[in-house]
Amino acid sequence: MKLNELTIKEARAGLDAKKFTAVELVQACLDKISKRDKKINAFITVADDSALVQARAADKLIAAGKQLPLTGIPFAVKDAICTAGVRSTASAKILDNYTPPYNATVIQKILDQGAVMIGKTNCDAFGHGASNENSMYGPVANPHDLKKVAGGSSGGSAAAVADNMCLFAIAEDTGGSIRQPASFCGIVGLRPSYGRNSRFGIMPMASSFDTVGPMTKTVDDMAVVMQVIAGQDNLDATTVPDSVPDYSEDLKKDIKGLRIGVPREYFENKSIDPEVKQAIEKQIKNLEARGAKIIDVSLPLTKYAISVYYILVPSEDSSNLGRMDGVRYGVRAGGKDLFDLYANSREQGFPEEVKRRILIGTYALSAGYYDAYYKKAQQVRTLIRRDFDRVFSEVDVLITPTSPFAAFNIGEKSSDPIQMYLADVFVSPACSAGIPGISVNAGMTKSGLPIGAQIMGPRLSECLVMRVADKIKL
Repeated sequence: MKLNELTIKEARAGLDAKKFTAVELVQACLDKISKRDKKINAFITVADDSALVQARAADKLIAAGKQLPLTGIPFAVKDAICTAGVRSTASAKILDNYTPPYNATVIQKILDQGAVMIGKTNCDAFGHGASNENSMYGPVANPHDLKKVAGGSSGGSAAAVADNMCLFAIAEDTGGSIRQPASFCGIVGLRPSYGRNSRFGIMPMASSFDTVGPMTKTVDDMAVVMQVIAGQDNLDATTVPDSVPDYSEDLKKDIKGLRIGVPREYFENKSIDPEVKQAIEKQIKNLEARGAKIIDVSLPLTKYAISVYYILVPSEDSSNLGRMDGVRYGVRAGGKDLFDLYANSREQGFPEEVKRRILIGTYALSAGYYDAYYKKAQQVRTLIRRDFDRVFSEVDVLITPTSPFAAFNIGEKSSDPIQMYLADVFVSPACSAGIPGISVNAGMTKSGLPIGAQIMGPRLSECLVMRVADKIKL
């Protein structure tokens, strides 16, 4: 096996046994990027020089016996996450030349272990999209079929991991942006509970929905990364003080007697592809054979989650993106006065989908419409959360498809925003409720495209959802 194709655990064992160096491991990933990324477009910025400097420092730590779980392990970072000294654009021209002076907390935790950041990955601008076609740096192609999308908004991160350009990536999930591309690219992606991981240094999209999580090749690797990045952060008041469990140790437990709920609304959805449904039903039988109890449940308010999401998230977008003015970074357009400067810079620096969401959100928050849209959506969001609370009194976790279909063609849905929004129909409910969800590869279509299974659990049940996901085997 080539070095860049190793998992984190395999690479850790090889580095510690001195079978290869961190420099060799990182160079193998950089070579893969150089060879393949012109076709896939997973990276906006490749940090070749700094990555090799970090790799040499990692080799010194390993030689001195001071290595930690991620020492010398190459990883990538979604471009909507701040990285000190490395350009961070959020895939929008309005931040084209922005280089943060600090690291996001989760990135700093990883770097403190001696891991190696090899670059910043492409995404839908500011996280706005389900296909990675809303990037101002071009769409990301799916490594399994270059004519297909990689998913969004974290398509670059998913493609980089799936194509072995890095061993793991850190991304962000507001409405499915980790899980859906993980499903499309056949890797593992975790949206943690809201408050489990720090959001400090994440370019805000919708602050009450945003979460930060890993994208990995295996569930084992997911547990390793989560162990490093989870926990309370004084720089993010929304993080919870609960202690961080031993995720890797919990994976060793079996699922005998575990109650797994199958919500009928997900499987009766008219948009679900028969191949997807069949693959997930096969995995449900496999879990039952392992001793789990399969229970049919209902989540009747699930159908409202996508509507709630596309009122509340644009509303928060409208507020958060008001800070982007074109004065110091990226596109700076001319005009006769300050208003023109702002308006023209934003017009040129934001892609169409970002503008669309700002307009929707501003409308929903405007006088005369606030109660009818924003307030009502918040009330329904509370009901959705209670819906999940009720179901989790009956079962331990839920299993559903991650997406109703496998990856679609580049350009297939880009002219129809509503159809694009519906691509997130199975991943948006967990976001409204603030609960964890993980996507893991559960099979392949006849044409060779991955199918993702989603495991959701109660708040702060990351151990549980990872344990069940680890038992899903092809």
